[in-house]
Amino acid sequence: MTAFPQAARARRATLLGVVCVGLAAGLTACGEDPDEGTNGVGKLSASAIEGRAREAARDAEAVRLSGTVVSKGRSYKLDMRLKKGGGTGSVTSRGTMFELLRIDDELFMKAGAAFWDHGSAPSKSDEAAAGKLEDKYVKVPDGDPAYDQLRGFTDKDILLDGLLGLHGELSKGARDQVGGIRTIQVNGGEGKGGKLAVALQGLPYPLQLERAGGAGVVRLADWDRDFALAAPDKDETVDYGQQLPRGSG
Repeated sequence: MTAFPQAARARRATLLGVVCVGLAAGLTACGEDPDEGTNGVGKLSASAIEGRAREAARDAEAVRLSGTVVSKGRSYKLDMRLKKGGGTGSVTSRGTMFELLRIDDELFMKAGAAFWDHGSAPSKSDEAAAGKLEDKYVKVPDGDPAYDQLRGFTDKDILLDGLLGLHGELSKGARDQVGGIRTIQVNGGEGKGGKLAVALQGLPYPLQLERAGGAGVVRLADWDRDFALAAPDKDETVDYGQQLPRGSG
């Protein structure tokens, strides 16, 4: 009479073990707290997690932002290092790449001759001027119409405030990893309004953003990792005074 219950218990134990293995593969082991060893934000509501991520991003001293952003029908590939005193990195748009460097209010850009040659059929004077500017740091005057737009790529607060928004009702999504760090996803509008992966280890930094409407994917890394900013040498710099020369970019 005792053999059958023992066999049944054995089968149940085996079945439970299989279930536990399956759950563990999904980052949640059977009988374990999924928030064990985390910073605890996974227990919060979706809106609270997003708020914590925004707060952590705002308070951070530095970040590296890379990926693609689509704005007003134009695609930008970014690789920028940003901190409160400035930023440095590259921006690529329409097949043309230029570098930006900002230290406080001084903004410089550097590009190849193709950026400055006024398009596909430049004149000889255009080619000569472009050759002089190639791979030089051109100081962007604060009165130039392009100053504010270019500065925006180097301003940590402006860039993050513009990128981190989700649209629609917020909900919690899957747990995963980004760059080896455990994350929880916050979805806007069931994912159609964007997806934000927030760190579950250390401070709740935003680590990856999928923007609404397919408007790009951005990775955020090296939070609070400082980097040096140094003004270019004078022999590497061109100062046009009040306005930049018009380029094909």
